[in-house]
Amino acid sequence: MTAEPRPTRTDRLELGEGIRWTGSGVVLVDILAGRLLSAPDDPTAPLHTVAQLPVPLGAVAPLAGHAGTWIAAAGTGICVLRPDGTVHWLARPEDNARTAMRMNDAVADPFGRFWAGSMAYDAEEGAGSLYRLDLDGTVVRVLEGITVPNGPAFTPDGSVMYLADSARGVVRRYPVDPVTADLGTPQEFVAVGEGSPDGMVVDVEGAVWIAVWGTGTVRRHLPDGTLDRTLRLPARQPAGLCLAHDVLHITTARVGLAAPGPDDGALFSARVPVPGTPTPAARTDLARGAATSGGPARPTTGAAPARPAAVGDQT
Repeated sequence: MTAEPRPTRTDRLELGEGIRWTGSGVVLVDILAGRLLSAPDDPTAPLHTVAQLPVPLGAVAPLAGHAGTWIAAAGTGICVLRPDGTVHWLARPEDNARTAMRMNDAVADPFGRFWAGSMAYDAEEGAGSLYRLDLDGTVVRVLEGITVPNGPAFTPDGSVMYLADSARGVVRRYPVDPVTADLGTPQEFVAVGEGSPDGMVVDVEGAVWIAVWGTGTVRRHLPDGTLDRTLRLPARQPAGLCLAHDVLHITTARVGLAAPGPDDGALFSARVPVPGTPTPAARTDLARGAATSGGPARPTTGAAPARPAAVGDQT
């Protein structure tokens, strides 16, 4: 049986997303504020600021072999965030875009590759892309023509990727080659008629939990796309999801609401019948050098200064 989600802590986030269970703890981001946060085990304890960036921070993955070091989708690209708060840019592929861009949601797959989406601040149609940081440290554009990418989320074996194009109300399912990480032909997994599909997480049965922005709901879809159950929240904009064992954690947002309610922007939790697995760590040769005190990493694409952060209300 699934319990109804309840808010935890007194913190309220502007745009809470990118929540991940690392196996040892839960981390999340407040995107536009550029904050990386950890959630103590005590649900009444306030969130702890791990790092503060001067640019938007979309999501992170722990870097394997380097405690306290993260691979991050931030600003206009992908970087290594070290325990002392310093940043080493691996690539800034959106620096020279014709419109102001920022990174959005991101995650590492079970093989250690880091996948990150980008979007325009004004959510310009088709301006976004999906990038992949490979094991050898190269950054490649995998998909383009996306408006607001969210996810991606992977099955526990890494054979399938789910990616939401939130502005178009659709989640697509992509087969993933285990050796090359090439994506196969996508299929429509779920189309949302009201609201927008946002953050996602896949449980051990292969079912996909989807936060549906604008509806106050989180929905579990079976691997064939069938709607299995719906959780309702007293917050209108659920944005990010993770499963820590059998507890579903849900981030929400206040951004864009003319009159936020008391629970908008809260972090929610609910016990669910099917558990999840920890978020995989990122594994990349290039990032290992950047994780030490040996100086900045070599950029794999453009490395011009990042565009100053702008205010936006899309996720």
